[in-house]
Amino acid sequence: MKLVLASNNANKLREVKQLLEPLGFEILSQREAGVVIEPEENGSTFAENSAIKARAVYNICKMPVIADDSGLCVDYLNGAPGVFSARYAPENQLCDKLIAELDGVSAQNRNAHFACVICYIDKNAKEHFFEGKVFGTIGFEKKGTNGFGYDPVFVYKNGKTLAQMDSDEKNMISHRANALKALVEYFENGNN
Repeated sequence: MKLVLASNNANKLREVKQLLEPLGFEILSQREAGVVIEPEENGSTFAENSAIKARAVYNICKMPVIADDSGLCVDYLNGAPGVFSARYAPENQLCDKLIAELDGVSAQNRNAHFACVICYIDKNAKEHFFEGKVFGTIGFEKKGTNGFGYDPVFVYKNGKTLAQMDSDEKNMISHRANALKALVEYFENGNN
């Protein structure tokens, strides 16, 4: 089954392909599907933003589309940066800003989770939503060179940051992997 990923993010495309292609899905980037847009993500939730992206791409290509919106939610910061995760700071300063915001905060008060909501629009233009989360803490310094975004400071329960894990290990536990697993279960139950 062909699915268009409503994203121009190469890291996200790589993760989605690694998770879905072994299951028989052919994943096309929105560029490969002939869609060159960058819709404004002005929703107040991850679900709203994923639907905005999915609808914009679906309206052009008229093929099944998946779009996700995800972000980091830090308990001490009342869920921030949340839907503003990508715009919290320039890409190469995300971790540094977060570490600075949590300066002086003890280890037991640094709980956080990544959340991801996938909007799947089927061939009949019906929207379906799937959510995934991964829980951990925010470290005191950056560790690891894999991954992107906040991965170097997000510490999973195994004591490693997401950036210290290889892609196979991360894809077993990540918020996007968990949302995609829910989507795959939906397909495996005979839905499409």
